[in-house]
Amino acid sequence: MSAGEFDLIARYFSRPARRVPLGVGDDCALLALESGQQLAVSCDTLVEGRHFLSTVDPQRLGHKALAVNLSDLAACGARPVAFMLALSMPHIDEVFLEGFSRGLYALADEQAVDLVGGDTTAGPLAMTITAFGEVPAGRALLRSGARPGDDLWASGTLGDARLALEAFRGRVRLDGEVFEAVRLAMECPVPRVSLGQALRDVASAAIDVSDGLLGDLAHVLRRSGAPDAPLGASLEAAAVPVSAHLAVQPWHLQLECALGGGDDYVFCVTARPDRSDAVLAASSAAGVPLTRIGRIDAEPGVRIRGRNGELLDHAFTSFDHFRA
Repeated sequence: MSAGEFDLIARYFSRPARRVPLGVGDDCALLALESGQQLAVSCDTLVEGRHFLSTVDPQRLGHKALAVNLSDLAACGARPVAFMLALSMPHIDEVFLEGFSRGLYALADEQAVDLVGGDTTAGPLAMTITAFGEVPAGRALLRSGARPGDDLWASGTLGDARLALEAFRGRVRLDGEVFEAVRLAMECPVPRVSLGQALRDVASAAIDVSDGLLGDLAHVLRRSGAPDAPLGASLEAAAVPVSAHLAVQPWHLQLECALGGGDDYVFCVTARPDRSDAVLAASSAAGVPLTRIGRIDAEPGVRIRGRNGELLDHAFTSFDHFRA
């Protein structure tokens, strides 16, 4: 008899919960928060052909499915606790499931989070993860705290995932070693959980960069400004951190990948200028570089300065799931 829905759940997605009162196997999971903590919740869907290619290694896909949610929790300064998985697939593919679950659980073990439930069904290959975390009451990092005069910071490097996508599209040619490095960035992002917690009480606002720096920065500017008057920003393009792989590409491609690429899963952070030392201390404590890339302005709009301080005329946009 071929495996059915409950067989695959039992085989690939069931194991005893370690940190929650009740995990997989009942109608609901039970989570217990420590005193003084608030529940942080994030949900993301990955769809084949939209968020990942059919050629992706299933183990990397399992990692990424969880990583993108943990990155959202991290951007709020939350500590991950548990997650749920809803998985649809055209048919039961044991090879895919073995690799996918291995990658999923490897990251779950690394971050000490439990899979506590979900759903499986037949359909196009897609997975939705809902992740739960906890953050001290009133201390979550939000998008709405930026103020004019704040410094603008970015963690890690930006643009490698977009560079990999352009290589897949045939727009750029990369040698094998470079291609594998940027492909790893696209398919296996690292959620910066420790950095998010280190930035609590330091940053004034934060966001996880998933759809491109300019697009996600725009969310901060809207949420931090008045309803009819978003804030603005001045961005120093040459200061935006990129990897050595992207730095050797033409300048226009560097800008396109780093400013509008998406799939970076780094942080865009604002902080008062007098908190610069604290920002750098958080960076050091988490082992993740943070680079100052500009400032928040009262005047709406994002002004981008080039290598020589010139104002750039650009048409970079962020990723849009219904337009890409």
